[in-house]
Amino acid sequence: MGAVQWLALLIFHPLEFKTLLQFYLYHEQRRDIKALKEHPTSGWDRQSMQRCWEFLDKTSRSFSAVIKELEGDLARTICLFYLVLRGLDTIEDDMTIPDGVKQPILRKFHEYTVTPGWKFEGNGPEEKDRQLLVEYDLVVEEVNRLSPAYKQVIIDITQKMEVGMADYAHKAATTGVIYLETVSEYDLYCHYVAGLVGEGLSRIFSASGKEAEWLGQELELSNSMGLLLQKTNIIRDYREDTNEHRFFWPREIWGKYGFKEMKEMYQPESSERAQWAQSGMVLDALRHATDALDYLRYLKNQTVFNFCAIPATMAIATLELCFMNPEMFQRNIKIRKASAAHLIMRSTNPRDVGDIFREYARKIHAKAVPTDPNFIHISIACGKIEQWCEQNYPSFIQMPNSSLGSNEPSLDVSDARTRIANLESEFNGELAGRKRMVELAKGDRVLAMSRIGIVKANGRFSKANGTSATSQQPSMGQLMLYVGAAFTLLIALGFGAAYSVVWLAGDSSLAGTAASSA
Repeated sequence: MGAVQWLALLIFHPLEFKTLLQFYLYHEQRRDIKALKEHPTSGWDRQSMQRCWEFLDKTSRSFSAVIKELEGDLARTICLFYLVLRGLDTIEDDMTIPDGVKQPILRKFHEYTVTPGWKFEGNGPEEKDRQLLVEYDLVVEEVNRLSPAYKQVIIDITQKMEVGMADYAHKAATTGVIYLETVSEYDLYCHYVAGLVGEGLSRIFSASGKEAEWLGQELELSNSMGLLLQKTNIIRDYREDTNEHRFFWPREIWGKYGFKEMKEMYQPESSERAQWAQSGMVLDALRHATDALDYLRYLKNQTVFNFCAIPATMAIATLELCFMNPEMFQRNIKIRKASAAHLIMRSTNPRDVGDIFREYARKIHAKAVPTDPNFIHISIACGKIEQWCEQNYPSFIQMPNSSLGSNEPSLDVSDARTRIANLESEFNGELAGRKRMVELAKGDRVLAMSRIGIVKANGRFSKANGTSATSQQPSMGQLMLYVGAAFTLLIALGFGAAYSVVWLAGDSSLAGTAASSA
């Protein structure tokens, strides 16, 4: 951003100016792939890998930033994985390549990816990623340098994806069918182009040892993660795709509102019906939200979590931006830079990501109108996100506040569930006390019951076990207070002892002087 843009932001959007300033000042880059110490894992000391990093920056700036911050050789591996799939997608998308030429290339792309020296110069001159395939031999060289485990995942996923892409390209070229008819077809298409990416990433994370081995087998959650991102992009890119005669919205969703062609939706007279179709598409994307949140909870490596969580929070924010927004049908809309920066800074742990999803789900629900045929289903989808957050991170349990000297979670006294939690704590304390009394009585039930009655009458069960989850241990502030008091007492005692010794020594010297003078 230039100085004029910063000044305009300060005048017209001061809060966004503050957020962006905080981001640029305090958000530290975790890794510099160009640094000498990173060369063994980033490959920056090789010209071929430097060129691959440059291609990554050109093809996707958003993914490039998060990929570069991954630990160890994960960054280089996923960079190459992305470039391989981008090359495959570039051939599939290029409508200037005849189907007879395209089909054999697509169906053998996994073989070409490990064939030294292979590259492709047959893309149309207007294809934006044409140069990647012109210099694809550099990608091949670097893929062949990867460890066998990583290389096998990339080849396997590429082979699965190329089959789906080739089938869809052949169908469009030979039958003239340009629309996806059903939601099932839509899901299958998104699985080929994005769900398989999620599967591949999970397997790479597992192969790296930075995530659990079983994560690579979580195919349903990995697929949902990919579908959430892909469907969000398909919704947002409606106008761009329609202008270029690419139609990904399934007819099952938009056809029920009287449209015969997708381009009819951006006509002014169709604005209300277009919003119903838009609402149906957002509803379809939201069904993957809780699976994505579940997937994020399984991740343990911080850089891997950031890599997955940031696109997910961007996706839910984009869905909220598109929902009931007629501007989406006229131009390509994106969330503002300040919002993106705020999401990046917050997307650091599963609880905060869940809170972000809940915030945007509430915004979506607030924008929904009862006249929308999808109104009830939208409400249910947003409610499922609320339910997920409450089930996994109950809102009445408040996180520790280090500024107040607390290192333990506390309970919100204004929430009715706190009273239930306190009663449960008392009940568990009483059960533990009863068990202890029976043990002390050595099986004498009468003696045990009499002791229990005395203790219960004095209220010692509840006092001993507390009335909340946080009353059992002192807070950090209380602990520091106790330590300070003890330290002060020790100093006072030391001074007192020293004073006594000096005083006694002074008396003895005086007595000796008096005796000698006598």
